[in-house]
Amino acid sequence: MKVVHLNYSDSIGGAARAALRIHQAVRGVGVDSKLLVNRAVLSDPTVIDPATAPGRLLGKARRILATPWQSLPKGGSPGLHSPACIPSRWASRLNASAADVVHLHWINCEMMSIADIGRLTKPVVWTLHDMWAFCGAEHYTDGFRWREGYSATNRPAQESGFDLDRWTWRRKQRHWRRPLQIVTPSRWLAGCVEQSALMGDWPVTVIPNPVDTEVWRPVDKLIARQKLNLPQTAPILLFGALGGDEDPRKGYDLLRDALQHLRGRINGMELNGLELNGLELVVFGQLAPTQQTPLGFPVRHTGYLHDDEKLRLLYNAADAVAVPSRLEAFGQTASEAHACGTPVVAFNTGGLADIVAHRQTGYLAAPFDVQDLAAGIEWVLGAKASGPDLGIAARERACRLWDTSVVARQYAELYAREMTVR
Repeated sequence: MKVVHLNYSDSIGGAARAALRIHQAVRGVGVDSKLLVNRAVLSDPTVIDPATAPGRLLGKARRILATPWQSLPKGGSPGLHSPACIPSRWASRLNASAADVVHLHWINCEMMSIADIGRLTKPVVWTLHDMWAFCGAEHYTDGFRWREGYSATNRPAQESGFDLDRWTWRRKQRHWRRPLQIVTPSRWLAGCVEQSALMGDWPVTVIPNPVDTEVWRPVDKLIARQKLNLPQTAPILLFGALGGDEDPRKGYDLLRDALQHLRGRINGMELNGLELNGLELVVFGQLAPTQQTPLGFPVRHTGYLHDDEKLRLLYNAADAVAVPSRLEAFGQTASEAHACGTPVVAFNTGGLADIVAHRQTGYLAAPFDVQDLAAGIEWVLGAKASGPDLGIAARERACRLWDTSVVARQYAELYAREMTVR
C-alpha cells in the first residue's frame, strides 16, 4: 500500500509535528509512506521537499502573493486566514503518482488551492488540524457562520470590507463536489464537521494524534531538574506554546489570572514529603518578555525548544502542566505530558476533553473559569502530595489510546477501506 502525505512543513508548528508522526507511525506497520512538503527542516529521506531552488522559491511566492488578501476584511476574527486561491501543480502530480491513497494534512500557506483539492481523483484521507476545511478563510473561530453557511446576511455586525470568509467558503462549496474521508483527532472537531453546512454529510472518523511512548516517557524528576538547572524542591507548573503568551487562543492570560487566585494558598501544602514554599512557573516556546506582569510566583522562560530531549525533561521536571487553551483541535502538549507521566490542568473544551480524564489524570476546569482553573492546579498539586497517583494513570492512558502502534493500525485500516470504497 502506497500513501502520500501532504503538509506544508515537516516540523514547524503543531500540525506539522502531528503529520510527521502519523507518516512515521504508518511506516512502522508496513505502509509505504512518503511525506511531501513545501518546507523541509529535518533530514529524513522519506520527507520530500521541492528539489530545486526555483521550486522552493515558487512555494514562497504563492504564500506572499496571498498575503494582501488578509488585509481586505476589517474587524473580523483575529488569527490566520487562508484564501487558498493560488493554483499549484499538486493535483496533477498526485493524480499521476503511484499512490494508492493521498493523505492531506495542513496544506495552507497557499500550498494547495481550493480548486486543486477539488481536482484530486485518487482516494483521499484528510486529517484536519484546525477548523479551516469547513470554515471560510479562518482557521479557528468562535463564530457561527460555518454552521449555517456564509451568506450575505449573517456577517457579524463589527465586520466590514471585503467578505473574505464568504468568498472562500463559496469557492469550497463550488469546487468540492465529491465528499472526502475526513479524520479528526478529537470528538469535538468531528462534531464540528458534522454540524457544518459544508461537510455535514461527509464521512468523518476520529483518530487521535500519535505519541511515541518510547520517546515520551517518564524519567526521574530530580535528575530532570538537575539537568535543566531547576529547583529541586519547589513545585513547578509548566506552560508552553509556540509564541508563548502571544497567541490568545493558548490562554496564557487566563492562566495568569488563575495564578493570582493562588497567591498565598500554596504554602504549607506538602508535596513529595516536603512542605511547599511557593510555586514556580516555567514557560517554554518564547523568550522572556522585557516587561512581565507580577504573578506572585517566580517565572522562568526557556525560550524556543528545538529538541525533544529537553522538552521531555521539562515535562518530567514539572509537577503539573497547564494547558489553558480556549480552543485546541487535539492538544499535543497535553498528550506528550501524559506520556511522560505528568498530570495536566486544562479547560473542559475542544480536544482537551478527550485527553484529560477529570480527577484521574489531571483536572478539567469549567471553560474559561479562572477560579476553577486555580482550584484545579491546587487540586493536582495536592493529589500528587497525598492523593491518587495521577502520573501513573496519565501514562497508562497515553499508552492505551495514543501510542504510535495503536494509531497506526487505525489509519492502516482506514486506508484499506478507502481503497475498496473508491
